[in-house]
Parts: sequence; structure tokens; C-alpha cells
Amino acid sequence: MKPLHYLFCLLALAVVLTGCGRKASKPAHVRLLYWNIQNGMWDGQPDNYDRFVSWVKAQEPDICVWCEAQSIWQDTAYVELDTADRYLPRHWTELAARYGHTYWYMGGHRDNYPQVITSKYPITNVARLTDEVPDSTVVHGAGWAQVEVAGKVLNLVTLHLWPMRFAFGVSPEEKEASAARREGALYRLREVEYICNHTLLSVPGGMDQYWAMMGDFNSKSRVDNHHYGLAANDSTFFVHDYIREHTPYVDVIAERYPGKFFTSSEWGGRLDFVYCTRPLYDLVTDARIVMDEYTTPVPDVHIKNFDHPSDHCPVIVDFALR
Repeated sequence: MKPLHYLFCLLALAVVLTGCGRKASKPAHVRLLYWNIQNGMWDGQPDNYDRFVSWVKAQEPDICVWCEAQSIWQDTAYVELDTADRYLPRHWTELAARYGHTYWYMGGHRDNYPQVITSKYPITNVARLTDEVPDSTVVHGAGWAQVEVAGKVLNLVTLHLWPMRFAFGVSPEEKEASAARREGALYRLREVEYICNHTLLSVPGGMDQYWAMMGDFNSKSRVDNHHYGLAANDSTFFVHDYIREHTPYVDVIAERYPGKFFTSSEWGGRLDFVYCTRPLYDLVTDARIVMDEYTTPVPDVHIKNFDHPSDHCPVIVDFALR
């Protein structure tokens, strides 16, 4: 074989091998579903969660993050269940299996409102964040878990921030004054600072890794103020101002739909957010807040502040991991 012909053969073989390598590294499509399911999907208790399971299966999620993942109330009355009678969280194994998920994980929590992750892939706990007095108190808790998909590690941070206008722990007599001082918003700010400092911001080079932080922030974002029309110094912006100014997180919905507004709650506010680091956001192929025939909140006619199926709407984000 002549040297030149031999060189051409080597180049052709290199092209073939390179092409094979690219085919082997085909992106892994991952669907993340986040939802605050209000008191452990209170609405699903009368029908054994059949509609809930049917809807989740239809979305074909690979990973789910559920906020308020514990059963608290009876299905037809504002009556608190005894701990032993609560279907969730004790039976998340069975419930998740009904929509095709083998693994589940519960983050740290101090009260009746934990967050749960279910997944088709194994879940590894990194940290369950609860309380380190006097530095911080994370009321509903938070979790940091990892899921490995196609050789890629996803860091998932779940949270549910304090919901009240007054600060956590104040006496009944102090609540009105605490609310006037915007202490509830300041408390949420302290919570999110603590969570970020003990997760993403604690990892060298974290901004270059795959991280997602999601939950019910009980706070509005300044990027949506074209819809709200609130004063620039409104305390509801504290939490998301901190995230935008002090972390590398990207607000997936706002980034994908600039200048548009989508509510995620019965009250008309966007309180549920999925944040991603830029490397993970760059792999997003679709993202949406879902308000369909099933998920659109409908207030209960008998019990105040209860909605069917929840007072919040789900968020779905699709990734093509590579």
C-alpha cells in the first residue's frame, strides 16, 4: 500500500470512530416534575390517589419533587389525622411505584411539611437541612440529594420557605407588629441564605456543575413585577433578589419566557420556582407551569384555604443531559 493511500485509510477510520463515539454519547432526556401537592395531596385521599397517579403517569417524569409531602388532614374535613393514620410519608414507596418510580427520598424537616423526591434512578442523600440555632432555622426543612443519570450527577436542592407575614416563633401578641416590620420576609431571606450557603455555595466550582433548586418560595420575584406593579422596595422581593445577586442560579421560567408572566398558585402569584446553574439550564429543552383540566386550582366550597387538587400548580422541566 502506498504511503498516501495508507494515510487516507487512517483518516477515514478516525472519522468512523469519531462518529461512533458521538452516537454513543447521545443526550439523555430527563423530565423533572416539581409540585406543591398541598397537605400530601389531600384531594387524592377519597379516590386512593387514582387521579393523581393517572396524571403523573401521563407526564412520564423521570424525577419528581413533591412539596408538602405528608398527609395531615382527613379527606372531607379540617380534622388533623393522628400520625399513625397518615398515609404519607410512610407509603411513598407504594405510591411512587404506581407511577413508575422505584426510589424515594425525604429531606430534613421540623414539622408536617417535608419535601420528597421520587425517581426512576437511585437517590443519594448529601444533607438534610433543618436547624442550627442561633444561626438559622429552616422551618419546613430542606434537602440536598444527588441523582445520577447517564453518568451525570444532578444535585437537587428542595425547599419550602416560611409562609407567614410575621416571623417564625413570635408570640400571638407579637404577630401583628412582627408583620408590620416585614419580619416574615426577612425570615424567608435568612432561610434561603442558609440553604444556599449549605448547598451550592459550599461546593468549590459548583457553578460549573449540574444543580437545580426548587420549591415553594412563598415570595415573588422582581422579574415578574411588570405584572404585579409593586413598589421597588417591596419585601416580597428579598428572597429572589438574593438568589439573583449572590448565587449563579438561573430562574428557568423567567429565562425561557422573558417578559411573560405565569401564575403558579390559586392566588395569582408565581411562588413556585425551579432554579438551575447555567450549565444545567443550557440543557433545558422545555419548561412550563402546568394549568390543565386536572391541575388548575379550584377552591373547596366548604373548607377555607383548601383547593382541588392543590393550591399550587406543577412545574415541568425537560433536559437533554450530555
